[in-house]
Amino acid sequence: MPFAPPRLCSCGNIVPSGERCACQIASDRARKARHDRRRPSARERGYNNEWRKARAAYLIAHPYCVRCGKPASHVDHITPHKGDDRLFWDRTNWQSLCAHCHNSTKQREERQQVQQ
Repeated sequence: MPFAPPRLCSCGNIVPSGERCACQIASDRARKARHDRRRPSARERGYNNEWRKARAAYLIAHPYCVRCGKPASHVDHITPHKGDDRLFWDRTNWQSLCAHCHNSTKQREERQQVQQ
């Protein structure tokens, strides 16, 4: 199996193929921390006890991921609600997703929609 050669990071370190430099990891952590400081808490965004009860009931009624068919663990808003209470509680805007589909596939799609 062929291997890619190590690469030179912008900070000057030599990084093995397929790995990230420590400076890149630190930069990502700092960027995410800046974002989290500005972001309202989950409770402030509507994810409270009432949501937890509704989410649990929805997962009982829809136990499988709509994308891959594995057991679902997340209730996702198909259209991001962005603070709109009507859209937040609209059950036709909900879908059951497994952790993988929610945390990788769906997030990637939402990032691409924002960039377009």
